[in-house]
Amino acid sequence: MPIQVGQDTAKTRRTLTVGDKSIAYYSIPAAQEAGLGDFTKLPASLKVVLENLLRFEDDGFSVSVDDIRAFGDWAKNGGNNPREIAYRPARVLMQDFTGVPAVVDLAAMRDGIKALGGNPEKINPLVPVDLVIDHSVMIDEFGNPRAFQMNVDREYERNMERYQFLKWGQTAFQNFRVVPPGTGICHQVNVEYLAQTVWSDTDQNGDMVAYPDTLVGTDSHTTMVNGMAVLGWGVGGIEAEAAMLGQPISMLIPEVVGFKLTGAMVEGTSGTDLVLKVVEMLRAHGVVGKFVEFYGDGLDNLPLAQRATIANMAPEYGATCGFFPIDAETLHYMEQTGRDKDRIALVEAYAKENGFWRGADYAPIYSSTLELDMGTIVPAISGPKRPQDYVKLSNASDAFMNVVNEYRGIDTSMAAEAMEAEAPAPTPVEEKDPRKSHPVEGADYELRDGSVVIASITSCTNTSNPYVMIGAGLVARKANELGLTRKPWVKTSLAPGSQVVTEYLNAAGLQDDLDALGFNLVGYGCTTCIGNSGPIAPELSKAIADGDLIATSVLSGNRNFEGRISPDVRANYLASPPLVVAYAIAGDMNIDLSNDPIAQDKDGKDVFLKDIWPTDAEIAELVDKVVTREAFVEKYADVFKGDEKWQAVEVSGGETYDWPPTSTYIQNPPYFQGMSAEKGSIENIEGAKVLLMLGDMVTTDHISPAGSFAQSTPAGQYLIERQVAPREFNSYGSRRGNHEIMMRGTFANIRIKNEMLDGVEGGYTKGPDGEQTSVFDASMAYQEQGTPLVVFGGEQYGAGSSRDWAAKGTALLGVKAVIAESFERIHRSNLVGMGVIPFEFTGGDTRKTLNLTGDETVTIMGLDSVKPLQTVQADITYGDGTTKTIDIKCRIDTAPEIEYIENGGVLHYVLRNLAKA
Repeated sequence: MPIQVGQDTAKTRRTLTVGDKSIAYYSIPAAQEAGLGDFTKLPASLKVVLENLLRFEDDGFSVSVDDIRAFGDWAKNGGNNPREIAYRPARVLMQDFTGVPAVVDLAAMRDGIKALGGNPEKINPLVPVDLVIDHSVMIDEFGNPRAFQMNVDREYERNMERYQFLKWGQTAFQNFRVVPPGTGICHQVNVEYLAQTVWSDTDQNGDMVAYPDTLVGTDSHTTMVNGMAVLGWGVGGIEAEAAMLGQPISMLIPEVVGFKLTGAMVEGTSGTDLVLKVVEMLRAHGVVGKFVEFYGDGLDNLPLAQRATIANMAPEYGATCGFFPIDAETLHYMEQTGRDKDRIALVEAYAKENGFWRGADYAPIYSSTLELDMGTIVPAISGPKRPQDYVKLSNASDAFMNVVNEYRGIDTSMAAEAMEAEAPAPTPVEEKDPRKSHPVEGADYELRDGSVVIASITSCTNTSNPYVMIGAGLVARKANELGLTRKPWVKTSLAPGSQVVTEYLNAAGLQDDLDALGFNLVGYGCTTCIGNSGPIAPELSKAIADGDLIATSVLSGNRNFEGRISPDVRANYLASPPLVVAYAIAGDMNIDLSNDPIAQDKDGKDVFLKDIWPTDAEIAELVDKVVTREAFVEKYADVFKGDEKWQAVEVSGGETYDWPPTSTYIQNPPYFQGMSAEKGSIENIEGAKVLLMLGDMVTTDHISPAGSFAQSTPAGQYLIERQVAPREFNSYGSRRGNHEIMMRGTFANIRIKNEMLDGVEGGYTKGPDGEQTSVFDASMAYQEQGTPLVVFGGEQYGAGSSRDWAAKGTALLGVKAVIAESFERIHRSNLVGMGVIPFEFTGGDTRKTLNLTGDETVTIMGLDSVKPLQTVQADITYGDGTTKTIDIKCRIDTAPEIEYIENGGVLHYVLRNLAKA
């Protein structure tokens, strides 16, 4: 399908000659010459957005000359001009956990438009969509040569209904491709194969046009491709579907925070150590809703694979993106990963001609800046429950003792002060050693607080970086030579983000060394990072529960939120792949890897981390030898073909989906059923009751968990009633195509704490009768009475994954508003996209200063005439009958979002417009 461009763009359209070919493009220097503004000092990340507007100028409804001038004003105002603009990404990326419900929505929209008298074929992606199946493999089998094949077989057994549905989508929708299971993780496949940095296609006039590669993705770590100078970020499936169907993304011109990198990494440190420090710094700086762009001469010493790691974790530092401009390293990476030579030449010529190139003189204006000398980086981990909880490796064991003290209710102030001063933590006077231990049935060892029961090399965040993967393999090799192995209670796994990783580990002979320590290949997918760590041994699980132990996990991923990794694990730590191997050998978070022996060799001699740690030269030599262009070309040659299992998946065609009534995976959602042809209005919220009272940093994992669930939960009971055995439950993430499961799983994370209850963990609240019950059952009781609901929260509400079900589930539970101290970007947008209104406290009010208990009744008036970002009044009636009126800020941020709420959500808005057209 040709790309659409604006109707009045001739004044900025130019021709570029690359080799013996000419190609049109939209010129930022030409826009400047035309008097539209001075764009010389714009950051490259913002120039990508500006080019997007130039290409669609005067397209009929979304881009005006004043929008383009606003970018010149942004530079004049020192990096600030939050004008609302309409942005059109070139493509959409999905993974299967978020992609299945998105395709479910598209299928439901086809039914919906048919009911409104429209043409189902109008529900079709207008931009290319790639869906990579990477979230469904679980680590059932590990530590042996059969693990990979057995996990793949089990994956197909569990997910056949979903895979048949996705294959139907591939045949029913145009511009929609599926990368089959067992290929890799979507972001790594994107960086290594799909992304082109500069795209080219024909326009509606048949002319070839070059333009920056841009995308949105239904996964928050879509930002990984920013390392390759591709502007992309995560959105909920709702917003992605709207973008697919031609709806521009309404956004404010963001502030851009410049992060200057200087110096070079020192011996013994890794890209993971660097990114964990970056996350800590940017979280402290405050970058929610902002672009971050990396610059400085340190980039000359930073391979693209390490840039991709930093970009990948933009959601962890809260930014919309973490962008690296095009430079010589970008071209080198494209060459190494098998990109077409003509494409590489186009990228270089286009970037230099249109002002995107980072040369020695690159010095744009930023809204604010901060700086880091990479020579100061030291080995580090992050945990126990937030990616920004940075801990130097030398302080890790002391920091874990603070975790124990906090969990056991012991004063940690003295220890915290000592940590700050980097001094040894004093033993608390209340209890000599608060750590507990418990015997393991049938074993000759005990578990204790800090026992590492999961050590997983996983996630695109780090497995995309050959330097840390080769480093992990060399740690394993040196450990094997000394006769070391993993501790028997550690569940080890290796789940790379692409098949290329296996290729170069085998070529280096390092996979055998990893196998010897139990790091056998278990699958190509997100696994532990998304919560698909699989069960640990029953006897270990029992010892942890019986002893009330703080078991730990160490993974090379990007997320370590409470309840995410495993229901048996309370403390989760992010670390580099080499450190994951080291912790598997040590088996205990109480061991100081910087100073203590981590094990004894075959002769009983103490072995320290330095004894098995490879030098940078050793790593670089192997990377240069085994990470080859040929490996990338070979492994991506048939990326959409899949193995025999995928090819054997049967599917029946049809423009609308034949919803199987007995399916527990795929159900027709209720969003569009009985929908009228005309929009409504925004309704006031009167007499709402409080469903939950939540604290700070409530993540989308807390709101809509992705992992496993027990048969005692509402979701488990739903499946038991339909004769699904607990062994076949799979996970919440895999069942996102069934709204009945997901409603029951909303606010059901095993670690969520509802402050309406006294210290209770899990998905519980008070029902209309004041008694404790499940959130789902309370919601159904309130909805039966016709009572609207609200949720109160603290700071950074909705941090974490982009999952749209955190908003969909909230809406289906009857919640009309969420009132919090602040929102993370994606979740705020998702709430609006589902017709739920986000509000922020003002004037220093919080749930605590207002003494809210959850027994209150809330009324919010004036919403029938509300404007973007308007302050409105909320009347709170307390349980004793007293009342208080407060001002709250409506976080409907833009005019189009007003229309979305009036229509009941963004998809309803799009559907009505398409039906009318």
